[in-house]
Formats: sequence, structure tokens, C-alpha cells
Amino acid sequence: MTVKVGDAAPDFELYDQDRKPRRLSEFKGKKVVLAFFPGAFTSVCTKEMCTFRDGMAEFNKLDATVIGISVNDPFTLKGFAEQNNLNFVLLSDYTREVSRKYGGVHEDFIGMKGYSVAKRAVFILDRDLVVRYAWVSEDPLKEPDYEEIKRELAKIP
Repeated sequence: MTVKVGDAAPDFELYDQDRKPRRLSEFKGKKVVLAFFPGAFTSVCTKEMCTFRDGMAEFNKLDATVIGISVNDPFTLKGFAEQNNLNFVLLSDYTREVSRKYGGVHEDFIGMKGYSVAKRAVFILDRDLVVRYAWVSEDPLKEPDYEEIKRELAKIP
């Protein structure tokens, strides 16, 4: 079962791109944008993460923290962050456990038997880490509506 609007966001601990364990609960008190993406260095995912990067000034004004999450290992995420000058935390869900809890995974992705990736999904959490917005795409090529994300963030005091 995936997370829905109104649910308390399940806490988790994942390694960031510097191999530092990070818990969702450490972000309590801030608005949080969890952006799940299928894979680092792919065209749509790169565009999505760079769009979040380019909008960081607006997210900061909205007192929101952006966190990217994929099934890539921390080493790959480090290279991805460096190559694209990403200025927010990337978390490695290499076990796929968190992706399954939140938006789900694409099984046998692009015809590769046994290979699964996170579905592209965005969850906005309020300062108490309650889900206030949820968007999950079955189409890995579809990007989220970035303006809608900002509008939803602005509604949260």
C-alpha cells in the first residue's frame, strides 16, 4: 500500500550521496518535497532533478527542503549530483523498500527481468511530516507539474 494524502509520512533511514545515513524525521519542522525518480544519468531524471535545482531559490522562499530519492547506489548519486551541480540531498533507496512504501516501483523495468526502479513520484510533507500532496506517475517519461508543487507548498503555513 502506498502513502496517501493525510497519512503521517513513514519515517525511514537511507544513505545520502556522501554515504551519510539520513532519517526523514531529521527534517521535521520544515516543509519537505520528496522527489522519487527512476534513475540517475537518464535524460528525464536529469531534467527533473535539474529543474528542482534551478527552482531552489523559490523552494527556499517557501521554506521547503527538496530530497531526491532513487534506487541508485550512493556512489552513482554522488557523481550525478556533482555532474549536475545538484544543491539538495539525494538518497539511495538501493533496497527499494522506501520506494515501495511511498509511490511504488516499476518491476522488470524496460524489459530487464528482475530490475526494478522507483516510480516517478512527488510527496509534499508539512512541518509535522504529514503528507499534504501526492503524485505518482505510471509513465516514467512524465515529469511532475513543478508549478503545482510550488502552489501546494505555498498553501502550507
